[in-house]
Amino acid sequence: MVVLLAVACGATVANIYYAQPLLDTIAQALDVSSGTAGLLVTATQAGYVAGLLLVVPLGDLLQRRKLVSRLLLIDAVALVVACAAPSLGVLAAALACVGVTSVAAQVLVPFASSLAREEERGRVVGRVMSGLLLGILLARTVAGLAAEVGGWRLIYGLAAAAMLALSLVLRRTLPLVEPPERLAYGRLLASVGTLIREEPLLRRRMALGFLSMASFSGLWTVIAFLLSGPRYGYGEGVIGLFALAGLAGAAMASFAGRLADRGHVAAGTRAGALAVLGGWGLIALGETSLVALLVGLVVLDLGIQATQILNQSVIYRLRPEARSRLNTAYMTAYFAGAVTGSAGASLAWERGGWGTVCVAGAIAATLGTVLSLRS
Repeated sequence: MVVLLAVACGATVANIYYAQPLLDTIAQALDVSSGTAGLLVTATQAGYVAGLLLVVPLGDLLQRRKLVSRLLLIDAVALVVACAAPSLGVLAAALACVGVTSVAAQVLVPFASSLAREEERGRVVGRVMSGLLLGILLARTVAGLAAEVGGWRLIYGLAAAAMLALSLVLRRTLPLVEPPERLAYGRLLASVGTLIREEPLLRRRMALGFLSMASFSGLWTVIAFLLSGPRYGYGEGVIGLFALAGLAGAAMASFAGRLADRGHVAAGTRAGALAVLGGWGLIALGETSLVALLVGLVVLDLGIQATQILNQSVIYRLRPEARSRLNTAYMTAYFAGAVTGSAGASLAWERGGWGTVCVAGAIAATLGTVLSLRS
């Protein structure tokens, strides 16, 4: 079951990252500027944040098996529309819908936490998140290779087929578990705000998540512009392969989960924040040094993924009956950071190029480091 949940989370969350290595190609195909094409990432992540706010809390109210299977079915339809989109506006609307329905992954993560025993919860969450992180990383590689073979539209057709298959498989295999709450939908949503007010540890972890995801999303939104530019001149397939530099982060997920089970959350969080800051220092040299760029990608990804797993391991222990809503609060802040990071990086690229992007990323990383040292 853990393997199935990991695969499902990875394949589903990958949908919101396929566009990132293809932005330059999509911009040329639809006759828009690179900065405008970068807003596709923002639209997808904004949809994801809306889904986190409005859909994920239903995991505490409805049968998760039925909820997840229906979300994936709608996801498949939206991906078909993206595959056939004739214009940037239609593509942006379809990807926003993909963002909303891809929150099925964030229904499954707290579900896995609920199924695990207390002494292994960190490891189970870490393993499921390893699958999710592999989906995020491999999405760029697969998208780049698919574009080389059949153009940028191919990946969305393949993703639609994958979502349809997963909808059917999960409908048959997920266990039936009674939802923990009987609240009306409005009260359920309002209770998310109550949790944020009453849990200072949740608020702190939300802030850390926001800052780390702003770094991550900002970097991967604009790195395709650097790699396809005059300094490197790489095509979509090669650009997609750069995501493999982050595979170490997926391995870090399981290790971070074990750290959480052993009570080393504070030290691990500080180490992760410092890694993100150090990673940006190396990435800043990446405009002229490929080695520095690759090493910086690995270091930054290790720090971000360790922070993510430790954050989730902490919040899921706060209130067992409200894990979906805790995840809503945390992941909303997390992907609000993604939207801020992608939009800010697109603007920074337009205004000042790679150096300005790296300054913005370093500022976010510095704030995260200060917050982790004070916690």
